[in-house]
Amino acid sequence: MRYSTGRHRRTRTLSIAAAVAVAAGAGGVYLGLSEGGAEAASTTVTVSTTAQLQSAVTSAVAGTTIQVRGGTYTPTATIKSTANGTSSARITLKAYGGEKVKIDGSKLADGSWLAGIYGDYWTVSGITFQNSPAQGFVATSSVGGVFKNLVTANNGDSGFTLRGDGTSDNLVQNLDSYGNYDPAEHGQNADGIAVKFGSGTGNRITGARLYNNSDDGLDLWQFSSPITIDHSWAFGNGKNRWGDGAFEGNGNGYKLGGGGVTVAHVVNNDAAWDNTLNGFTENSNPGAIVLNRNTAYSNAEAGFYFATGKARLARNLAVSNKGGLSKLGSGTVSAANNWDSGVATPGFKSVDAAGAYGARKADGSLPTTTFLTTGSTTIGATMN
Repeated sequence: MRYSTGRHRRTRTLSIAAAVAVAAGAGGVYLGLSEGGAEAASTTVTVSTTAQLQSAVTSAVAGTTIQVRGGTYTPTATIKSTANGTSSARITLKAYGGEKVKIDGSKLADGSWLAGIYGDYWTVSGITFQNSPAQGFVATSSVGGVFKNLVTANNGDSGFTLRGDGTSDNLVQNLDSYGNYDPAEHGQNADGIAVKFGSGTGNRITGARLYNNSDDGLDLWQFSSPITIDHSWAFGNGKNRWGDGAFEGNGNGYKLGGGGVTVAHVVNNDAAWDNTLNGFTENSNPGAIVLNRNTAYSNAEAGFYFATGKARLARNLAVSNKGGLSKLGSGTVSAANNWDSGVATPGFKSVDAAGAYGARKADGSLPTTTFLTTGSTTIGATMN
């Protein structure tokens, strides 16, 4: 992997000419500058062409809202910004109303990301990022980002990425990331979501579906601060769906570290099934990872692989994993899991995964399903 991890210098000023360009060039309404022309107090921009979208994102400042009309946008260069919002004046990029917006990277040069944010306090919502020759969406050294109800699909590397030092207090909510595959590396790098090569506290991933990617569902390689992952599903990862004769994809559901870091991630109420390696794995992270009420079903290796670290596992459920329910080392604490003595294994109401692929609810949350539910209030993922 070839990522830079340094913090980027950011521009916090906007000239009057640039502000007018946002308004005139992107079809928006410019509402004013703070004293001295430092930044826009409030700007609303509605875009309907690729050129307008590029201009609006490049020129955005604190307080800018960019509304993207429904349709497919095909940029010829990475959509990116180094601008910062603030906690009280965020920069927002969102679909207009309930319209379907797709940003498609099929016209980008080889190796190009589709979208890159290098700033703080961005909200990005309701958009599909697809068909990039490399990463779909990347946020670098961002603080306070809200990335909600997004799709990152069929990209040439990881679908969604957080990276860099100073990556703090970001929320990734209701992400669908699937079909990502890196042909140049024969599938070994393209994850559903990657939080890699960086640090920063307060980051959370919730309500994600990470499936049918060439590498892992979730990968936390060389991220040295704790991440919280909850109410998410990772399935079908690591299978060679692309006819690659030299395929090298891994296929863990949740890869929780690696690269020499020691970090205690928190993994609550998640599910992993039908992956080609483990459902959940430390990946040689010796930190005290906490896993509570997760379910691993029908993975090709172990349901839970924590052989070298100091993980803490409680009330987890593993069923029908070909490599065993769990593989735990002497430093692991295991209690009230179904492989522990005296703990019963509740039956599933359904093992038909069709419902897990269904449409999300109106608010973007996971679909209702009986798949892998048990009715238990004490063990296993609740699948919601």
